[in-house]
Amino acid sequence: MSAPSTAHLLIFARHPELGRVKTRLAAGIGAEVALAVYEELLQHTYDVTAGVAAHKTVWLAEAPTTAGRLPAVWSSYEQRLQFPGDLGLKMQAAFSYAFSRGATAAVIIGTDCPGLTAPTLQQAYAALATHEMVIGPAEDGGYYLLGMNELYQDLFANKSWSTDSVLAHTLADAARLGLRVAQLPTLRDVDDAADLAAWRATSNNGCS
Repeated sequence: MSAPSTAHLLIFARHPELGRVKTRLAAGIGAEVALAVYEELLQHTYDVTAGVAAHKTVWLAEAPTTAGRLPAVWSSYEQRLQFPGDLGLKMQAAFSYAFSRGATAAVIIGTDCPGLTAPTLQQAYAALATHEMVIGPAEDGGYYLLGMNELYQDLFANKSWSTDSVLAHTLADAARLGLRVAQLPTLRDVDDAADLAAWRATSNNGCS
């Protein structure tokens, strides 16, 4: 099933600049290698989103410096700076912006998940035809994808972001609100050297 005509895809990203991306990963492998990994993940994210029938907005964490601007292939996507505040406020603002522009299904992702595929994104939009919310659990206790068909502000409040409690607390909020939730396959983000090693090992075994 293709995405609805009023679907929006929100992508949280950073300009690929040395020392400003994948800092946890850089602590284990060095800033230059971490930048190369980020550029690889950024390209993967573009590849899996390019064919999705949705209005695409890249929400950038900060303005670029003189080097390391977002690659030219992203020029067809709307680009905006993230709103101030913690991650929850940033995501809430991005969803609010999408719904204010006519979205009836909005999905948000980052650029850290090499296991994300175009069919997974299509599955997310299909789920929103019968559910109020869709979520892609991450192995670290967070999520790599969140989608909804209207804004539920409670999902972004009172969370300890970047911890292993985010998924559980988000699902608890959804249950309290009485939302029907569809869950996608669990995937692994690449946040640190152990995640990178696991990804490389999987890739070397010929798996996606």
